[in-house]
Amino acid sequence: MKSSADAPSARWSIGDTAAKFDLPTHVLRHWEDVGLLRPARDSGGRRRYDQNDVVRIAVIVRNREAGMGLDQIRVLLDEDAPDRHQVLLDHVADLDRRMAEMQRSREMTMHAFDCTKHDITTCPQFAGLVADLVG
Repeated sequence: MKSSADAPSARWSIGDTAAKFDLPTHVLRHWEDVGLLRPARDSGGRRRYDQNDVVRIAVIVRNREAGMGLDQIRVLLDEDAPDRHQVLLDHVADLDRRMAEMQRSREMTMHAFDCTKHDITTCPQFAGLVADLVG
């Protein structure tokens, strides 16, 4: 962003704001359409994003990267949402499940890397890593 970005009252265009997050501008428009963003408008009707909007976009981006859907993010950002805690707890449970899957995948990959068998499906130890699926 421009050097004025450090000013507390700075306002940025949709193009500058989208570029900061490497997003197409239509994504910010969509997030506004679904109620996640409410940027101010200038006298010409153009969107102007302030620091609070930029922080809100960062929260949305980070949570999208973590697998949260827009409906979940809407609840996250709405302190008055009646089911806010349950949505967040459900997301934490999903993160825990995905982290366990990633850990298993890492173990499998490292075993395959270290295994002397080129066909890892013939390795009894590797087969043990997928035994729950083979059942």
